[in-house]
Amino acid sequence: MSVQTEKVQTQARSNPRVEAFKTFSKRLLKNKAAVVGGLIILFIIIVGIIGPLFMKTDPNAQDLINKLQPPSKEHWFGTDNFGRDIFTRIIFGTQLTLKVGFLSVFIGGVAGVVLGIVAGYYGGMVDTITMRIMDVLLAFPGILLALAIVSVLGGSLTNVIIAVGIFSVPAFARIVRGSTLQVKKLEYIDAVKALGASDGRIIFLHILPNIMSPIIVQATMRIATAILTASGLAFLGLGAQPPAPEWGAMLNDGRTYMHNASHMVMFPGMMIIIVVLAFNIFGDGLRDALDPKMKQ
Repeated sequence: MSVQTEKVQTQARSNPRVEAFKTFSKRLLKNKAAVVGGLIILFIIIVGIIGPLFMKTDPNAQDLINKLQPPSKEHWFGTDNFGRDIFTRIIFGTQLTLKVGFLSVFIGGVAGVVLGIVAGYYGGMVDTITMRIMDVLLAFPGILLALAIVSVLGGSLTNVIIAVGIFSVPAFARIVRGSTLQVKKLEYIDAVKALGASDGRIIFLHILPNIMSPIIVQATMRIATAILTASGLAFLGLGAQPPAPEWGAMLNDGRTYMHNASHMVMFPGMMIIIVVLAFNIFGDGLRDALDPKMKQ
């Protein structure tokens, strides 16, 4: 049994994927800021998933007698102009915020990765046309492009996800294209081609796994941008529609009462800052851990 155990341990040590994961874990854990950011993200995700199950109050339940109440034991974050409990609405809004962030980045990531890897692998006119379209999209500021798309589609949470997803495509496409151009020049790609492998096999089994690091980093940091953009659109009245407890919409509701009920904007704004900052810090840590050269 001891001989078999030693063999298993030797194989684990000799497995490059296991060694790479151990190296990545050590680098990431050394970055205390990234660890804190990751723990905050994990906590927010848990709150978004199970938090609403423990809330006894309806986030849209109105109590006009107790409107604009400051934070207290009964209402930890106070109440809004309709007497709704702000703490409850923030807990329910966490789910909406994460939904927008993850789904929009997933849509933009999938489309961007496909366009970028195809453009980088085939080159020629395919590359030129694809990248010029991406340049046109990049010519507009992200929030302005999302605002234009939502204005056409109409204000709703689904349309915000689509809009943020569309403006995320160029960032993924450019990063994936650049990484693909580097990987396809390597000798083992030529060897695989010589063995008669199809383009699809080369792209999905040999190129894509080797360019996952920048994709993961970009996705993590893009979630922060997506959440901030979605909150901005909701603040302008083009995102989640009332009475949805979306953080940006809550900011919009509270701006009229900033002087006599500042808690209405303080707590939703604080949550947006914390979540965006956590994703950015964690994304920086992932980048440094996955590719230390990028830090230089």
